[in-house]
Amino acid sequence: MTSRPFKPANSQSWKKYLWSIARWLVAGALLFWLAAALLLVAARWIDPPTTAVQIERRLQAWIHDKPYQKRYQFVPLNQISPDLQHAVVAAEDARFYQHNGFDWHEIEVAAQEDVEGERTRGASTLTQQLVKNLFFGTGRSVLRKGAEATLVPVAEAVLGKQRILEIYLNVVEWGPRIYGAEWASRIYYGRPARNIGRQEAARLAAVLPGPLKRRPERMNRYSAIILNRMRQMGW
Repeated sequence: MTSRPFKPANSQSWKKYLWSIARWLVAGALLFWLAAALLLVAARWIDPPTTAVQIERRLQAWIHDKPYQKRYQFVPLNQISPDLQHAVVAAEDARFYQHNGFDWHEIEVAAQEDVEGERTRGASTLTQQLVKNLFFGTGRSVLRKGAEATLVPVAEAVLGKQRILEIYLNVVEWGPRIYGAEWASRIYYGRPARNIGRQEAARLAAVLPGPLKRRPERMNRYSAIILNRMRQMGW
């Protein structure tokens, strides 16, 4: 007499249950994407009141029972020093005005460095960083990268380069509880963003890869590299 393998009587119910969960997850992801896309369209005219990164930092402060006072003031692009605009582009995304949201050259270089085990830089464009900042926070995952990639073309299409740069400069994290060029300029240099000079701009841009650890006054080497890039780009 051969014995049959044990099979739970309710296995079919479990399949239906798991399939139902999968459908809800897919529906939730689609709704999130649609909401994010609509918010990007709205951001063409409305300045973001907050971002995923700001919400994440507030939650972290609450969890660790630490005080949290956000410094965030949105200012028009024409109230941010051109030197600071140029320094951030030179530091973070030198081909910002040439690409369509993805810098395929930098992606290829980064991929090659990964293969060789010598990764020294990221390949995210300002547009990618903006989408991540607005909707995904600081976490990293393949799923997040995929969702981010689908929203980047939306941002490029509906916002345009100048608005992308304006929003990025206003929402990016520049230090603990410091968001945007206006407060960064006031905290670090005691003056509004429109009055930031070339040297100060390079030092502020040098902070962006590690805003919770870096300070402008310590950025001598990297700020010199940024200034050299600015000269090479005609700025």
